[in-house]
Amino acid sequence: MKFLGKFAGALALIALFILAVFWGLGALVEHKLAGPDPVTIASGSLQGLREQNRLSAFAARYVAVSTSTQSQYGLTSKKTLIMPGNVEYRVDMAKLTARDVTWDAKTRTLGVTLPPIEVSPPQIDLTQIREYGEGGLLSAISDADAKLEAANRSAGQRELVRQAHEPVPMKLARDATRRAVERSFALPLSAAGLDATVKVRFADEAHDNSDVWDTTRSIAEVLGNRG
Repeated sequence: MKFLGKFAGALALIALFILAVFWGLGALVEHKLAGPDPVTIASGSLQGLREQNRLSAFAARYVAVSTSTQSQYGLTSKKTLIMPGNVEYRVDMAKLTARDVTWDAKTRTLGVTLPPIEVSPPQIDLTQIREYGEGGLLSAISDADAKLEAANRSAGQRELVRQAHEPVPMKLARDATRRAVERSFALPLSAAGLDATVKVRFADEAHDNSDVWDTTRSIAEVLGNRG
């Protein structure tokens, strides 16, 4: 009887082992049929972008023209300054989290919400600064020249910042950054054989009627549910 009991126990273990093997094979086949996981791929792309820190996909050059006047002792001094400056438009990718990336399995759409564009301080091209005007007698007997130069440079800096924040360059910067980020997510998905649409917007942009961000789950939620 003891022998029969041991034999029955061995058969039960063998049966459980066979069931486990078949279950594993079934899960493997199901995974293969399901194909690459877009959420996992998107998570890898997100990490790669975060490691870039600040992404700069657009830069522009502006020219400020400022004129200042100084009057003292009944005398007047006037100078005009032409000051070019370069500005970069950046996004702090370190602020991008898994909660800012969503996946809509129904429409196969990956949504990415970026932090707002940051505009760098103008980098003045000192070799291209031009100054016109004469201080005359006032410059010879006072510090009018220094005051005129300081006033013109300060006004020029403000003008460069104003130009950099105009609607047209801000739109160009957003569009260039949007395209760069879309490629960063779309290329790995395409390389994995996945047909998916990537939509990128900025946190300070208004939603349009085609936005999917309010109805989908972030990849942080998807990955959390798998844990």
